[in-house]
Amino acid sequence: MSLHYSSMKTEILQSLDLSKAIGALKNGEPVIFPTETVYGLGAIIFDEEAVKKIFTIKGRPQDNPLIAHISSLEDAKRIGEGLNDLFYKLADAFWPGPLSIIVKKKPEVPALVSAGHPTIAIRMPSHKVARSLIEGVGAPLVAPSANISGKPSPTCLSDSLEDLDGKVRYAIDGGSCEVGIESTVISLVSESPILLRPGSVTKEALEKVLGKKVDNPPQSGPILSPGMKYRHYAPKAKVRICFKKEELKGPFFIPRAKTLYAMLRDADRQNVQEIQIYCDDEAQKDAALMNRLLRASGQIH
Repeated sequence: MSLHYSSMKTEILQSLDLSKAIGALKNGEPVIFPTETVYGLGAIIFDEEAVKKIFTIKGRPQDNPLIAHISSLEDAKRIGEGLNDLFYKLADAFWPGPLSIIVKKKPEVPALVSAGHPTIAIRMPSHKVARSLIEGVGAPLVAPSANISGKPSPTCLSDSLEDLDGKVRYAIDGGSCEVGIESTVISLVSESPILLRPGSVTKEALEKVLGKKVDNPPQSGPILSPGMKYRHYAPKAKVRICFKKEELKGPFFIPRAKTLYAMLRDADRQNVQEIQIYCDDEAQKDAALMNRLLRASGQIH
C-alpha cells in the first residue's frame, strides 16, 4: 500500500469532471475536495483501509473521530441509528450546511471512523462539488480537514497542497471556502443535546429550532468530536491573544472567522515568530472564533 507519490505532484482536478476523483475513492485512495467550511481529505466510510490512509497522511491520532459527509437523508439512514425528531428538526433547518449531528452508528461503520465510540458525526455539506462527489461515489465520505494535523485548516486548495502535495494523488479545486471555519458539532445521544464544537451555526440558533436548551460539553470524558483534544488550528509561530490594546507590542490581527486560517498560514509564510491577535468586543462574542483562537494559542487543549 503506497501512500506517498514522491515521483509526482498531486494532480489538480477541475470541479466539472469528477470521474478521476470518483474512481480513486472507489479504488481506496483518499482525495482532497472542497466543502463550504474547509477543504477535506475524503475516503469512503465503509473502506477501512482507505480510512487508515487518512490518519497516516495527516499524522492524525486515531482517538480523534472523523465526520461522515452525506448527500441525502438516505445516506444518513445507512450509517446512523435511532434518528429521532430532534435529528430531523436539525436536518430540516440546517442541511445542507455547516452542522454535524452525532447519533448512534450502524454496526457497518468501522470503529476506526468514530475512535471506537458507538456514535457517528454526520453532516450534509452545502458545497455542490462535495455533494456531487458523494453522489458519484454512492456512499458517505469521511473527511477531516485536508492538512497536517494541528496546523491551520485549509480554506483554499493551495493551503491543502502546501501540506499534502505528493501525498495524495488527486485534489479537486473548488475555489475558496465560503464559511472558512469547521462545522458546528451537536450530539443527540444524551438526554439533552450537547454542543461539542461551536461553529457558524450558533447555540442560540440550535436552541430555537429544537425548542429546548443545548448543554455545553462536559469537562472530562471521552473525545466524541474532532477538535476537542490536542492543539489545533495552530501555526508554527507562537500565538498570543490580547483583550486590551495596550497589551499589544507590535503588528497584530483583528480576526474574523472566515479569514482566520488564511491569516495564520500567511504569518507562517512570512516566518513571523509571534502572532499577536487583538480580540475586540465583537470577536469575543463569536464562540466559534474564540474556540479556534484559544486552541491555536494552546490555552485550551
